[in-house]
Amino acid sequence: MNRKLRYGMVGGGRGAFIGGAHRIAANMDGKMELVCGAFSSDPERSKASGRDLLLPEGRCYASFADMFAAEAKLPAGERMDFVIIVTPNSMHYPPAMAALSAGFHVVCDKPMTFTVAEAKKLAKKVKETGLLFCLTHNYTGYPMVKEARTLVQSGQLGKIRRVTVEYPQGWLSSRIETSGSKQASWRTDPKQAGLTCCFGDIGSHCANLAEYITCSKITEVCAELTTFVKGRPLDDDGNSLIRFDSGARGVLWASQIAVGEENGLNIRVYGEKGAIKWRQEEPNTLIVTWTDKPTEMRRTGMGYLCNAAKNGARLPAGHPEGYLEAFGNLYRAFGDALSQVLSGKKVRETDFDYPNAHDGLRGMAFLDASVKSSKARQKWVKIQA
Repeated sequence: MNRKLRYGMVGGGRGAFIGGAHRIAANMDGKMELVCGAFSSDPERSKASGRDLLLPEGRCYASFADMFAAEAKLPAGERMDFVIIVTPNSMHYPPAMAALSAGFHVVCDKPMTFTVAEAKKLAKKVKETGLLFCLTHNYTGYPMVKEARTLVQSGQLGKIRRVTVEYPQGWLSSRIETSGSKQASWRTDPKQAGLTCCFGDIGSHCANLAEYITCSKITEVCAELTTFVKGRPLDDDGNSLIRFDSGARGVLWASQIAVGEENGLNIRVYGEKGAIKWRQEEPNTLIVTWTDKPTEMRRTGMGYLCNAAKNGARLPAGHPEGYLEAFGNLYRAFGDALSQVLSGKKVRETDFDYPNAHDGLRGMAFLDASVKSSKARQKWVKIQA
């Protein structure tokens, strides 16, 4: 390919934090460009957002349906190649299905859909169309996460026995959804967020990160989801015992009422021979411990890292890289796959290092099992995906 990949957006207009993060990440390596969008369910707000981003007025649409219809009619050299969906959870499935039906590849924020039933239909549609689908569990894009995964894959840690993964936040410690916080209001609204707030918002990241690093699947959960803030209809804290198909056991904790915490995602993986510790707020450091050697502190950008970790860094060691760069790594991997497809090559999506529709289905199945486990008397609930 000798041109940039062209993308449109559904959602991500004025006042939307995550839309800006996606645009920065997609544009980071200079190989993608925003050409159109339906940035809001309010047509005027969508147009205003498009003007903010210096788009032609004719490419700022009133709805995603209008955008897909109009873009599909444009010459191949002008229309968008893929769409990025950054809306509340309830509005992931409709535009994703519509995009695939119109022949457009999809990048979608997590969780993939509103329900497991929708996730199954969407995964089936992706398979039927043969189009690419990237789910932005962006924490898997960090170089030191890739180093941790490689340590597990190579067998250096031995058989994995124990996993502890946590994501504490404190921003929902009070009921800010009633005082004008747009980000809090939709996340705590069952009509927009779905069955769960905290577990869907950040617990899903924990589960995805644990599966990615350990190269194994969570098969069963024993969960307890709790609502601590009075009057809130969905959970703001949760923890779960988890079982993996590899035989490993784990504990997963996610909370949005942990006062003073910011984005404290962290994971510890213990094997027979060694262990790793990684913190999202200190993402350029991976601690590796051994049964018979001194503790190691591995750092982003160093020559001794695995190829995936080295390729995931853009700067020399000592220059901090973080959230946006990790996001950018997902877009780079997706862009590599899409460029090959648009060049007429056949690709296997699993050969590229980004979360796909199957990962999205597993995420929804994990959330569904967690909610069922929390409500049920039985101890363990199997994940059906």
